[in-house]
Amino acid sequence: MTVTIRKSKASGTVAAPPSKSVAHRALICGAFSQKSIIKNIEYSADIIATLSCLESLGAKVKRDKDFVEIGGLSKDGIKEGTELFCDESGSTLRFMIPICLLSGKKVTLKGSGRLFARPLSVYEKIFVENKIEYEKGENFITLCGNIKSGNYEIEGNISSQFITGLMFALVNLNEPSSITVTGGFESESYVNLTVKVLRDFGIDIKRKENTYIIGAGQTFNCPEYTVEGDYSNAAFLDAFNLLGSDVRVSGLDEDSVQGDKVYKKMYEQLKGGVRDFDLSDCPDLAPVLFALSAALGGAHFKGTARLKIKESDRAEAMKQELEKFGIAVKVEQNDVYVENGTLKPPKTILFGHNDHRIVMALSVICSIVGGTISGAQAINKSFPDFFNKISSLKVGVMTDED
Repeated sequence: MTVTIRKSKASGTVAAPPSKSVAHRALICGAFSQKSIIKNIEYSADIIATLSCLESLGAKVKRDKDFVEIGGLSKDGIKEGTELFCDESGSTLRFMIPICLLSGKKVTLKGSGRLFARPLSVYEKIFVENKIEYEKGENFITLCGNIKSGNYEIEGNISSQFITGLMFALVNLNEPSSITVTGGFESESYVNLTVKVLRDFGIDIKRKENTYIIGAGQTFNCPEYTVEGDYSNAAFLDAFNLLGSDVRVSGLDEDSVQGDKVYKKMYEQLKGGVRDFDLSDCPDLAPVLFALSAALGGAHFKGTARLKIKESDRAEAMKQELEKFGIAVKVEQNDVYVENGTLKPPKTILFGHNDHRIVMALSVICSIVGGTISGAQAINKSFPDFFNKISSLKVGVMTDED
């Protein structure tokens, strides 16, 4: 799909979409319960992938327009030879792998795009330690074996998704376990989110310094759960306000533990002239912050190394696209410098790099000078309603299906 964004000012009120991060976690917790109703669900590609995998593992799933009734998943109900399709969802893959290892059965997880280019080294080490058989190919991994209770050490500068995945599995075992995070703890807020959702479903995980203590014999129980609004995607809607627009984003919980809530503080700092930011704990905000800084005099971002292993190499992708607007960008191993410059209308079509956050970030700055983005269907991964939402805010949007 190709989308053209005309030079325009956004105005009006718009509801934040449901949090994808919370929805993944709530659906998994609900699957392990007897029955839960998970409300405020948006069927993005990533959420469809998680639902599909839970259903393949044996959970009973009933979908409605904006809620899901789910439950009945047990380690004994996972069948030999089960195949799961994770699509391009890194969260789905990394959350499902330890859950599959509850059964001891042979299970294959498949994916598409760059999914299996994203590292699984943490799990591969656990496979060896637990004598779990595995075969990894270009677009699949096949597992056979049992994860065991015990004490696990995970480096803190690797994706928090590994920690979350282990929590979902270990809490289902008959003996207590612990997870100790070593070194610098990046993306800690995502682990805090996991602990919070687990607590909402009756699962208590205690923390002592950087060790999470996971008790045995707990039961998932939450008859109804409402997914809160998503700060990660709200950041793209709120971004128009830094460019002279008047947008109000509703449906966000001010007391949320979502780490990307920090975007509000960062936006205020950027507007106030701050030019140095650390993205270690909020890498998903990188594309929109790069885009905004291009329009607001440039900035230096550190903690960017992990952008290489997202849906695209996000630093390089934004460098390529921002240069089409006349803005120079320098990418180093763990730093990105967006130089001061004047945004110019791009003379060539912009490319979405099969990355939902790249497409949305480019859409925001296209509202200043206009532009056309190819591969815009990437928004379906997390925010399929994005163009309808910004169109309702009077942003000029024209779509053309490729």
